[in-house]
Amino acid sequence: MEFITLSNGVKMPALGYGTFTMSNEETERCVLEAIKTGYRLIDTAQAYYNEEGVGNAIIKCGVPREELFITTKIWIENAGYEKAKASLHESLKKLQIEYIDLVLIHQAFNDYYGTWKALEEAYKLGKVRAIGVSNFYLDRFMDLATFSEIKPMVNQLETHVFQQHKNDKKFLERYGTKLEAWAPFARGSQGIFENEVLMKIAKQHNKTIGQVALRFLIQNGIIAIPKSTHKNRMEENFNIFDFSLSDEEMKKIEELDLGENVFMNHENAEDIDKFFKMFHVGQK
Repeated sequence: MEFITLSNGVKMPALGYGTFTMSNEETERCVLEAIKTGYRLIDTAQAYYNEEGVGNAIIKCGVPREELFITTKIWIENAGYEKAKASLHESLKKLQIEYIDLVLIHQAFNDYYGTWKALEEAYKLGKVRAIGVSNFYLDRFMDLATFSEIKPMVNQLETHVFQQHKNDKKFLERYGTKLEAWAPFARGSQGIFENEVLMKIAKQHNKTIGQVALRFLIQNGIIAIPKSTHKNRMEENFNIFDFSLSDEEMKKIEELDLGENVFMNHENAEDIDKFFKMFHVGQK
């Protein structure tokens, strides 16, 4: 396993396991399989409603707590100092752990400044080892990073070969913030698994397109959290540390960048409206 060192010196696995859209029962089973495979970074969120499943897997896996790196995220409707503080306490209970390795603000909506104050406090108290944000575009990221006491250590964005966030990464680095990729396979869109450039490079290394796509991110210093409910795919995704891409191969993959999100554009009003309706945000 390779590691990324965060701005506060905490070492975070460069590759992790994502649990989006999984039930508690499925999450427990899959996280146990992932940990057996070798994953130590497990990513969940309050909005996934499966923190209990992750917690059960942590208890049952037999791996010492200090060897695991657990991430969760504060949801939009838990925003604000008091709500965020209470929700963080609830997440600790569901995860059945005394501290969380990384907590992110899930979306740049509602009172994210109040949420950040709660995270800064939890960090100082040792309840959280690192704090950061998720889905913060540069305007809101730089706003928070500039005017907060503690700078975000991670920004988790939709990132893959077709959306590489080259410009964003430059500004994240200015604040000592690491980029973490969700949807590292672009959710199978844009013909990623039939892409001729990726296919040719994969054949050169006797690897799959998925492994090349992940290796590209890791070599760029980007943390990746692929998700699969199948053991063989978990193992395939994990098996990316025995080869490297050449400078020429990296350049060819860089040229695939379209600079567009597949899931949602956080700067588009129609996308935001659909997102709020999908997750019933603001509905009483």
